[in-house]
Amino acid sequence: MTITTAGPDIVDAGVPGPEWAAEVRRLADLRGATLLAHNYQLPAIQDVADHVGDSLALSRIAASAPEDTIVFCGVHFMAETAKILAPEKTVLIPDARAGCSLADSITADELREWKADFPDAVVVSYVNTTAEVKALTDICCTSSNAVEVVESIDPDRTVLFLPDQFLGAHVKRVTGRTNMHIWAGECHVHAGINGDELTAQATAHPDADLFVHPECGCATSALYLAGEGAVPADKVKILSTGGMLDAARTTGAREVLVATEIGMLHQLRRAAPEIDFQPVNAKASCRYMKMITPEALLRSLRDGTDEVHLDRAVADAARASVEAMIAIGTPGGGGE
Repeated sequence: MTITTAGPDIVDAGVPGPEWAAEVRRLADLRGATLLAHNYQLPAIQDVADHVGDSLALSRIAASAPEDTIVFCGVHFMAETAKILAPEKTVLIPDARAGCSLADSITADELREWKADFPDAVVVSYVNTTAEVKALTDICCTSSNAVEVVESIDPDRTVLFLPDQFLGAHVKRVTGRTNMHIWAGECHVHAGINGDELTAQATAHPDADLFVHPECGCATSALYLAGEGAVPADKVKILSTGGMLDAARTTGAREVLVATEIGMLHQLRRAAPEIDFQPVNAKASCRYMKMITPEALLRSLRDGTDEVHLDRAVADAARASVEAMIAIGTPGGGGE
């Protein structure tokens, strides 16, 4: 189905205005589509979406939404997860080139080889992985329930945790599990938020709370600062994106330093406008997330591009690993 737009100049010099938002909503209604936007998307994309959140929460919304078409404004593995949970629906991503450095840090072939070295191990994969990797996984996890998932596994079983080394280190530290092997993958944006930056910012803002995503390279530094008394322990919070939003609504702090992708600041400021949220690293912007431009969203709604397709057997196996996680506990709003 091809739909005519109002005209090519609806986005002026890359800056969307109310005419663009109205046109997006008109096209979404014509296509019968639900618009989902990840927390790291451009503010204009977040504001025009039907739902904003982390990848897994949005995928579950996709599965339950009455609309037959889902337009997922995020990166490719997220749209795949929506297709896994809603196989009968049409899932579009406005730019199929929007990949993920973390998901790309392990391939299905690499996981097969790793599993061959530990044939009796339980494989735990972060949802930030491809469908093919999820299909080889026993249980998926999110950043908010990774500890719970690992704790649910027989303590005598070896665990292979992938792909994020920083989230894995956090889980290993919290659970105290010694028979846990961690893949050396990382998100290039989160890994780039380092401990020196965090220390400098915490020193410059002594009254601020610290909201730190467990994928960040500075998460260990945050805990070290708390342990050494450089920052009060109750001010250091290792949180998923959903956890950050929950904490924003309840914290008594007037200032919060945020260590994650800077798109998250938009939702935090909407949730608690009275708080001064500042990034630990103002350059922590994911170029893949920002490939979902206002123009790309219009094109997707107009032309039905780019549709996500998955092999049925891969999708079925991947769905089993996601459902195994959901059976352990509700992932909540903290997919990543």
